[in-house]
Amino acid sequence: MGIIWTIIIGFVAGVIAKFVMPGDNEPSGFVLTTILGIVGAFVASYLGQGLGWYDPGEGAGLIGAAVGAIIVLLVWGMVRRRA
Repeated sequence: MGIIWTIIIGFVAGVIAKFVMPGDNEPSGFVLTTILGIVGAFVASYLGQGLGWYDPGEGAGLIGAAVGAIIVLLVWGMVRRRA
């Protein structure tokens, strides 16, 4: 059930990140927004576990996932500008 919860939280976090950081070179569409949020949720979970904020096996919450998705958007924007 943990992975399904991460996907749901990730989708909502992706939508929040798209509202916080709109732009032309960010991924768009339902599927890409969902993927963005899921990746952000996993980034936030592993980063939080590495820093000791979360216990092993504990995932990031909505705010952490949204911050992770914003970090993914920042990296995406930097990579797209170079290409």
